[in-house]
Amino acid sequence: MAPVSLNDKYTLERGRAYMTGIEALVRLPMLQHRRDQSHGLNTACFISGYRGSPLGGLDQALWNAGEMLKEHHIHFQPGVNEDLGMTAVWGSQQVNLFPGASYDGVFGMWYGKGPGLDRSMDVLKHANAFGTSQYGGVLAVVGDDHACKSSTLPHQSDHMFIGATSPVLNPAGVQEVLDLGVYGWELSRYCGCWVGLKAITENMDAAISAEIDPDRVQIVLPEDFELPEGGVHARWPDTPMEQEERLQRHKIYAALAFARANKLNHVVMDSPRARLGIVTTGKSYLDTLQALADLGIDEALAAQIGIRLFKVGMSWPLEPVSVHEFANGLEEILVVEEKRSVIEDQLTGQLYNWPVERRPRVVGEYDENRNLLVTNLGELTPAMIARVIAARIARFYDSEQIRQRLDFLEAKEAALAKPRNRAERQPWYCSGCPHNTSTVLPEGSLAYGGIGCHYMALWMDRGTVTFTQMGGEGATWLGQAPFTKRQHVFQNLGDGTYFHSGLLAIRAAVAADVNITYKILYNDAVAMTGGQHVDGPLTVEQLILQLRGEGVKRIAVVSDTPKSYQDSLPGFTGLSVSHRDELETVQRELRDTQGCTVMIYAQTCAAEKRRRRKRGLLEDPAKRVFINSDVCEGCGDCGVKSNCLSVVPKETPLGRKRSIDQSACNKDYSCVKGFCPSFVTVHGGSLRKATAAGVEVDPWQLPNPDLPAITEAYNLLVAGVGGTGVLTVSSVLGMAAHIEGLGSSVLNQTGLAQKFGAVTGHVRIAPQQTDIYGPRIPAGSANVLLGADLAVSAGDEALGKLDRRFSSAVVNNHRAPTAEFTHNPDATFHKQAMEETLSEEVGSARAAFLDATELATRLMGDAIYANFLLLGCAFQRGLVPLRIDSIRQAVTLNGVAVEENMQAFTWGRRYAADPERILKTA
Repeated sequence: MAPVSLNDKYTLERGRAYMTGIEALVRLPMLQHRRDQSHGLNTACFISGYRGSPLGGLDQALWNAGEMLKEHHIHFQPGVNEDLGMTAVWGSQQVNLFPGASYDGVFGMWYGKGPGLDRSMDVLKHANAFGTSQYGGVLAVVGDDHACKSSTLPHQSDHMFIGATSPVLNPAGVQEVLDLGVYGWELSRYCGCWVGLKAITENMDAAISAEIDPDRVQIVLPEDFELPEGGVHARWPDTPMEQEERLQRHKIYAALAFARANKLNHVVMDSPRARLGIVTTGKSYLDTLQALADLGIDEALAAQIGIRLFKVGMSWPLEPVSVHEFANGLEEILVVEEKRSVIEDQLTGQLYNWPVERRPRVVGEYDENRNLLVTNLGELTPAMIARVIAARIARFYDSEQIRQRLDFLEAKEAALAKPRNRAERQPWYCSGCPHNTSTVLPEGSLAYGGIGCHYMALWMDRGTVTFTQMGGEGATWLGQAPFTKRQHVFQNLGDGTYFHSGLLAIRAAVAADVNITYKILYNDAVAMTGGQHVDGPLTVEQLILQLRGEGVKRIAVVSDTPKSYQDSLPGFTGLSVSHRDELETVQRELRDTQGCTVMIYAQTCAAEKRRRRKRGLLEDPAKRVFINSDVCEGCGDCGVKSNCLSVVPKETPLGRKRSIDQSACNKDYSCVKGFCPSFVTVHGGSLRKATAAGVEVDPWQLPNPDLPAITEAYNLLVAGVGGTGVLTVSSVLGMAAHIEGLGSSVLNQTGLAQKFGAVTGHVRIAPQQTDIYGPRIPAGSANVLLGADLAVSAGDEALGKLDRRFSSAVVNNHRAPTAEFTHNPDATFHKQAMEETLSEEVGSARAAFLDATELATRLMGDAIYANFLLLGCAFQRGLVPLRIDSIRQAVTLNGVAVEENMQAFTWGRRYAADPERILKTA
């Protein structure tokens, strides 16, 4: 095993480094800086933008790499919002226009979610027309959420870039985030345009063993294109009409020449008698490779039957010379791309003037009869693409493997369509989350939803309806108030959104003099994307003074610790400070006050409290809440009152009662606010630790299992609930494979997983990195389901990856309550039905169920080790193709509870070998 460090991704000069797509974006400017140094250039980098899925963690990754960024003269300054961040990056391209520049040039990176690009279009059009500097260049990295897993709308950025006349690069995977990123900056320097780099969850949340080498990309400057006199770069003074001419007549054609010279679009499979051409780009390229493999079509067979595959790296503008060469001699071209057509429309236009007898038929979103073919809704999968390819080649090729694959997909769809009892793992607020209390309304009131965590109130019993874009909160009421008998509404608003743009909406409400109460949650963290601080100074006192200056005359502060504010806040008529127990009274009074009023609900984010307590940055109250099950009547009022998932069911001989999950409780104590005599609070005590963890290891010597052979991609699907260690287990497996020199990829599909939602980790291990196409496990291709949660494991996504012929499942069947239990005391978990469903999908002989949560609690005193116990059980059953020493090294690199996690792993191995003995010990 090669020595591996977590910093390899940033410090290695050359070689393999395990990294995510987000970390590749952090490494990318370091690569560019080293390339510039080797060419004798003294450059720096400026990065700005605004967080949002799938780029939600980029700012944290940049902060964590701060010292290494300094070494490469990389300056990171997050934007207050997206358009201001983009304007700052625009400024970096103007440094060398004026005296005093410290560098030969500054190359820039802007990042933002798709809606952030929408709101920044005015800046992009101006900045792109203005141009980049000669030794600068700009990458605009946009996070697209094609499947709408963490957004209010599915979005696609390509057409926005087209509207600004900015070239678009579309990476197919994490490796291409590095490669096309370098091409992007060099392209931007050559043509003077801002260059878009499309970022999707499939790439940003995936991790692979990437090749690191500053010289991996060799730039070729076009020899068949003449740049205009005076060049294409930014200058001053510069009139708008001069900018338009330079952009439309020269810069965009320079981009095409660069793409042609560097073969950004090229044929990857060919045939001497090609009949069907397939054009694809980005993630869809890897999905197409997987689809061909699933159909049994490798490069040799493709050449034999007449398939030519064309990979597009720059999806707009589509370089025509390489397209014409690709299309020559084809009967038909199939365009495979996600969402609205970008390549297909350009392709048909470029082939329009070909003679009819030479012009191939082009199909994509629709076939030649206008029937839907490649869907433009949601995401594409290899299974969808395989069906399309099989249908298009059916007129000249068929095989037994194609028929078997199509039959399997049809049978799997039929199986998933059958009605079955299961539990839904709906995202919910964290235990102790301030939203649980702050979003409650007085009877008869109506509230409008917000962005981020406030959006989740839409599916809770909170009287909350509709939403707006970020920064538009409450403005819809301005268009409703004159035309309705309703006199007042509440509007939820987070402190991060307020700082981003929400203040303008409040200003508009004050100007319109409508009756509205903004409920601003000051929770001291941007909770939805990972607990970052707001990008600038913002305190409750500053909020009050700012709102007062905007003309808000009635401001109420509500807090769980009001005494901490009473002496520090400014005093004026119309300002009050109350305890959260008085929330109902305060809201009723604000509702009856004319004009725009504001309630500031001040309570720190529960997840952030937990982090700070673990790090010793916040006092951990020596007070715990318990429920006496002999007194509890199981009415569920505590769950309704707290809306908290740490209030869990407890099955007893006298029926279902309630209990507090001590490992998940964040000590909000709102559950005790009901009229219930069963609660007991313990002050000054601590939880008793389990003693079984001290059992000597030697008497439990275990034989090492026979490891699965790795001859092709071996797939493990980890399915569980966010916040319980699913991502850790997936990352450990991927890193362990990397340590062993194997090809590996890990894709964690999270969405709202951090809010008790479902999360799946797709772990793929292969002899070589090139043996892995896409990071997502194809339909019916999971060798192992590691089910950290029974409900998620029995969901459609997990079941769709299983094949009864070879899949195995090791599943934690603990009755983890779903969100339904907070408001329905009689909610049914359907444990037996879900176990039966899984047993049917893999065969009862290859399905193993154990209550890993209960075992971990009894053996080690904490349920957080359940997933490593589960992993150990799967390992001992011969289902994990990795060595113990590499797993331990990967756990050590993770750096959290190393010995405890490995001890849980060992308990899992023991359970697989002798379950009766383990249960007796526990």
